[in-house]
Amino acid sequence: MTGLPASQAADRVEPLWSVIVPTFNCAAYLREALESVLGQDPGPEAMHIEVVDDRSTKDDPEAVVREVGRGRVGFWRNSENLGSTRNFNNCVRRAKGRYVHILHGDDFVAPGFYRELTRLHEENPEAGLVASRVMYVDEKGIPNGGISPRLKSHEKGSRDARPFYYDVPLQFACVTVKRWAFDKVGPFNESLIHAADHDMWSRLVHETGSVVSPYCLASYRVFEANETGRFQRTGENLRDYHRLGLELQKRHPDFDMRQFMRGRWTVWDWQMQRFRATVDKEAIAANLKVADEVMPGGEHQRRFVAAKISRQVQRRVHDVLHCLLRV
Repeated sequence: MTGLPASQAADRVEPLWSVIVPTFNCAAYLREALESVLGQDPGPEAMHIEVVDDRSTKDDPEAVVREVGRGRVGFWRNSENLGSTRNFNNCVRRAKGRYVHILHGDDFVAPGFYRELTRLHEENPEAGLVASRVMYVDEKGIPNGGISPRLKSHEKGSRDARPFYYDVPLQFACVTVKRWAFDKVGPFNESLIHAADHDMWSRLVHETGSVVSPYCLASYRVFEANETGRFQRTGENLRDYHRLGLELQKRHPDFDMRQFMRGRWTVWDWQMQRFRATVDKEAIAANLKVADEVMPGGEHQRRFVAAKISRQVQRRVHDVLHCLLRV
């Protein structure tokens, strides 16, 4: 493994924060991520900042770190490609700070993020997870999907994991974790990829408690070329959801697997609508195949056929109306 050292001060003193930025072929967005952190940098004694590259093959994140970080940001390149979840665990191992923020290289935070979350950490020392809400943006940083829901039940602190059973209301960009909480709950589940964060947040909330700010202080980027987009095209996110459901079922007696999978149908429907609209036959075929594996009963086939029939009916109605208007 190779790397640029961060400032020596960060090595001598345990900083308050570790901001660890995992990257893989996302150097085009890394500047924005780093600038959003450096714009509120309290100094090396208070914040350790490091980019951890998982052997990028299409770009040079180290060059971005040298240019933007100017010696303030450390850089580490893995000796082999670990994959996203193993690299998250690697990021946690490399963290030196009391509070850990894993900020993906294509996401960014708003001014005041660390000030507000520092306040919440200090006011709630027993809460392992402290977060804000997040805004969903496209590859250009333009909002494209609203903001994450407000978790009123967790604004004053809670260990209630039920809001995390059937959805993931938090994203990496807005989540920070006390180092002792990671030590308590253990590593990210490496059998999961797309849903590894969902699993980790639910464990942290259940075992260590959480506080979630009502303010939107981070941005999570979703677009076709990033890992989320790739998993949706292959349908691997659905396989991962199914594995996650089995894990949640083991941990929580009141968890309803059938309700969980109904929620996955909503995701599947949404993905299929997108792929039909773009005539992405490869993605349609992949999602149908995965649905065969993890969604029993042939319901997905009925939905797919119903959608085709619906479109045919809509076209017939359009044709009839067109003819009537001509008459």
